[in-house]
Amino acid sequence: NNNEFHPVNHVSWFDAMSFCQWWGGTLPSEYEWEFACRGGLNMCLYPWGNRLKPNGSHMTNIWQGRFPVQNTKEDGFEETSPVGSFPPNQFGIHDMVGNVWEWILDSWSLKNSEVRVQKGGSFMCHRLHCFRYRCGARTRGSRDSTSSNLGFRCAQYVQVN
Repeated sequence: NNNEFHPVNHVSWFDAMSFCQWWGGTLPSEYEWEFACRGGLNMCLYPWGNRLKPNGSHMTNIWQGRFPVQNTKEDGFEETSPVGSFPPNQFGIHDMVGNVWEWILDSWSLKNSEVRVQKGGSFMCHRLHCFRYRCGARTRGSRDSTSSNLGFRCAQYVQVN
């Protein structure tokens, strides 16, 4: 996509790590990402609560319609949406689920550090195909892989007095 407000995509774990380090941060751990996703809500599926569409409102960019044949674009988007197209969670963080998968610092398992955790789901997720656009859901990918529905966000540690 050519809109500067869309999330970055087609970035490997290595490139995401390099950018975050250049920026002065790091990729978030799985625990940090889930804490940020929940935005202070405990035991909720989504950053805003337990209903996918509270009051009939779309809160994230995922596939609607019959996957993979037809995306009805009820949320307004066929592929990625500009960051901030949907309301933020209670911490003020946008797009924690849907839109693009996000690289996580953590390895998928202790036995294989080449495979890393990805969180958040993407615009290609559909409840019957990939119900992973939830705070607690996860998937994995090799550190050198990229895709049109995979990006990242950086975490930065601040000192609180």
